[in-house]
Order: sequence, then structure tokens, then C-alpha cells
Amino acid sequence: MIKRVDIKNREIAAEILSIQVPSYLVEAKIIGYYDLPPLKDTIDSLQQSQETFFAYYLQEKLCGIISFKLDRTEVDLHRLIVHPDHFRTGIAKKLLSFVETIEGVKSIIVTTGAKNTPAINFYLKNGFCKLQEVKVDEHLILSSFRKHII
Repeated sequence: MIKRVDIKNREIAAEILSIQVPSYLVEAKIIGYYDLPPLKDTIDSLQQSQETFFAYYLQEKLCGIISFKLDRTEVDLHRLIVHPDHFRTGIAKKLLSFVETIEGVKSIIVTTGAKNTPAINFYLKNGFCKLQEVKVDEHLILSSFRKHII
């Protein structure tokens, strides 16, 4: 079940953090860069986020999160998180598909580590096109993608 969650609720923020950290640790290991901002989040920093959060629950257990900012007709995807215990079960696809059905959305943009092959393959498989790569520092390059919703 997918439902909107209130990030201002401390318990919900803590629950989100409990799946965000293990998920981003997997990405950090893949790309060889452990200084990712999501790994530095705290309950307080999550609660201060201006993103809209939707959660995927399986039998009342949080398994995935998608968060974004909506700028008129474009979704700027900030987090697409699945707990590692639930990788490759279709949760990420369900969360992405859910966002694609939001009324008025015409495009989605997302950024991930250029070495994060599983994420890149996921976005390409789901209709995203690569926009650019940006070198953040000597250890991190980010790739940006966009999908137009028909």
C-alpha cells in the first residue's frame, strides 16, 4: 500500500531514516563514496525537509519511500528508497509509477551517482533519458535523468 506520510511526525521521520541509511549504504558501497548527504540525515533534518513523502507499506511494515518537490508540472525526485531486504521486488517501480500518475505531472527529473549502475539501469529501463554528468569532487560524479510523461 502506498500512502502519503507526514515527515513532520517524529516517529515517521525515524522510521524513514531506519530504511534510508541501509539503502544509501548500499549505494555508497557501489559508488565507493560514503559522504552522501542522505547518510548524514537525522530525524531533525528529515523533519525540516520541504519534500513530499509517500511510503510503501507491506503488511504495515515500511519497505520503501519516494520523496519529491513538485514545480508546476515537473517532479524533482529527491529520494527513491527501498530497504535492502526488499530490493528487486518491484517496490521502486510501484513508487515511481505512483508519482507518474499525479495529476498535472509532465516530467520527472532525478540524479544519482554516475557509478550507481543498478539505479541508472532502473531509470533507463523506466523511460528516463540521461541529461548530464556533473563532477562534484574528485570522488563523486552525479548523473541526471529526465522522463517525459505522456
